[in-house]
Amino acid sequence: MSSSANQGFDFEGSYRLYLDGLLAADRRQCQGVFEKWLASDASVRDIYQNLVQRSLYEIGALWAQGTISVAVEHLATAITENLLNLAYPRLFSRPRSGRSAVVACVPDEFHQIGGRMVADTFEFNGWRSYYLGSNFPSGAMNALIKDKRPDAVALSATLMSRVDALISAAGRIRDEFPELPILAGGQALLGGGRQRVERLPSVRCLSSLQDLEAWIKETGNV
Repeated sequence: MSSSANQGFDFEGSYRLYLDGLLAADRRQCQGVFEKWLASDASVRDIYQNLVQRSLYEIGALWAQGTISVAVEHLATAITENLLNLAYPRLFSRPRSGRSAVVACVPDEFHQIGGRMVADTFEFNGWRSYYLGSNFPSGAMNALIKDKRPDAVALSATLMSRVDALISAAGRIRDEFPELPILAGGQALLGGGRQRVERLPSVRCLSSLQDLEAWIKETGNV
């Protein structure tokens, strides 16, 4: 975020304003900040990582500490998910590569914004994404893959308790589609979760949207 178009734009100050808006459930304030980031010429990845993801991580930490209620956390999530729509004109403006990916949150995982940002990142890089949202049953995943024939599958898990579900879903996919790239991401991979998932054959763990974009570039299809 260092282009001349961004000189003089106070990213940190606007981030704090955005976070304050989320904590106060002030959608208008949050939308104003979000629109300013879009107008600043920051990339979609910058906006998603440095505004959306950062603020949600901070709110999650405040909830875990007991500083805010679960209602405040849910309101912040709802506002955030709605505001992501504002980035869509950029997402679909890029040339299509002919590639596609299925993106889903694992069973019993209801934190879906991370998965949605992954799907949006595929779109911004020219891929078509089949985004299945939260709590997608792993038993239905293989049927969808057989129907859509994607070039990759991305699985998201936020809670450590969902690592087993991620491993199970990835194992089912690998058994039937041994050559299909499987990407795994989310906060559940912190600590020992990542090591467990990486024991699966040909499963790539990603730490960020930047990692995802790097993987897409590695495939040579941007």
